[in-house]
Amino acid sequence: MKRLEGRVAIVTGSAQGIGRALAQRLGYEGCKLVVADINIDALNETVKDYADAVAVQVDVTNEEQVNAMVDTAVKKFGAVDILVANAGIVIAKPALEFPAGEWAKVVDVNLVGYFLCAKAAGKMMKRQGSGNIIQINSKSGKKGSYKNSAYIASKFGGIGLTQSLALEFAEFGIRVNAICPGNLLDSPLWTDSLTQQYGANRGMDDDEIRAYYDAKVPLGRTCSYEDVANVMTFLVSDEASYMTGQAINVAGGEEMN
Repeated sequence: MKRLEGRVAIVTGSAQGIGRALAQRLGYEGCKLVVADINIDALNETVKDYADAVAVQVDVTNEEQVNAMVDTAVKKFGAVDILVANAGIVIAKPALEFPAGEWAKVVDVNLVGYFLCAKAAGKMMKRQGSGNIIQINSKSGKKGSYKNSAYIASKFGGIGLTQSLALEFAEFGIRVNAICPGNLLDSPLWTDSLTQQYGANRGMDDDEIRAYYDAKVPLGRTCSYEDVANVMTFLVSDEASYMTGQAINVAGGEEMN
């Protein structure tokens, strides 16, 4: 039997990249899937190989849409056992040049969106008397980052929210944990956006910024989707039944707090 056979999982931000990889890993482990993203067309690619899966278009900052996402899971599969709150954005600029609206947008998606998803899923999990919530955070939730204040604020807040929800939800049989990956340098987020943003902030070209971040990792390689998926699978399994309120680093030794 697969490790998570028959459980119902919602994964936000799962149209591509790490979110898609995490959803597919949960499907491989036997979960029934609700994949959610703004990009509905790409979601269909995420679930094409899974019979027990449904794609839902959702903006995680819209509470009505988030509630509808959870309702879809319950109507389709009868439960919500796992929420992986992965949806997020990064806009990195010097603080003195950062438009307030853009700064707030990052916090709205990464932090408020996480809260709304956890709130909606938590209501169903409370009725069930069990559940697992995982936030995909970042090593940047543990320490400051150069010219990246909005993202760091949202991720520090995410760890605090994870700890607070873990305390509040424990009596309902719900565990809440965060995963803090290192730099996923081969992901679309990096190759299509962050390499250029961070390079501009430091005056480096693409190759130089890649070398800069590679050199920071004691284990000598970039973080992979599988590294994150392995920890996620453990945390939502019964093997981790005594773990809640944790923010687990998956960063090759770059972050140890």
